[in-house]
Amino acid sequence: MRTLRQPFQIIRANLRAYLAMNALMYGLFLIGMGAALLFPELNAAQIADQQENGTTDLVVSLLSNVWLFSLTILLVNVVTVAVLTILLPSMVVPFAGIVIFMYRAFNFGVVLAPVDETTAKILIPHSLTILIEFQAYVLVMLAAYVLGKAWLRPRTVGARNRRQGYVLGLRQIGWLGLPAMVLFVIGAVYEAFEIIYLVPPLLAG
Repeated sequence: MRTLRQPFQIIRANLRAYLAMNALMYGLFLIGMGAALLFPELNAAQIADQQENGTTDLVVSLLSNVWLFSLTILLVNVVTVAVLTILLPSMVVPFAGIVIFMYRAFNFGVVLAPVDETTAKILIPHSLTILIEFQAYVLVMLAAYVLGKAWLRPRTVGARNRRQGYVLGLRQIGWLGLPAMVLFVIGAVYEAFEIIYLVPPLLAG
């Protein structure tokens, strides 16, 4: 029961920060989407970059195996984004990962902007993926915030000094990481099924 209760206690104790992270995540996403609609060349540049760096080819190569595709999505979301982009920088410089991730949130909007009919149709099933995975990112951002707060203001978590506050902040990252990981797994599986099984007939129809 503690596994379920503890993360929600942390969220309740930092409710304003949690709501702020949601506003940042979805706000920057919508701003990026709006920017791409106003300037379609932004979307075209991002799509071209994905083709050049091999992302598109990787996705195509995985379309024949839904579980391998799910695992790949999960690894990218957890390792590349959650750990390397948000958490690790925040473990060195307080809140740094949140700032870095803000650029990614904006880019998500640019890439997924409904600049044409095809992308608009894809967004219908993909909106659930966005909701699930973005909530996972919000929890990771909150974890980075909680670490920074405990590190800079250790008394807020009952610590005597910054070193102890840092350690307690790492523990809170672990607790928040549990629901985030559940959401990442659900999001990865759904995204793979969506892209392989839902999008093709939607576009064909």
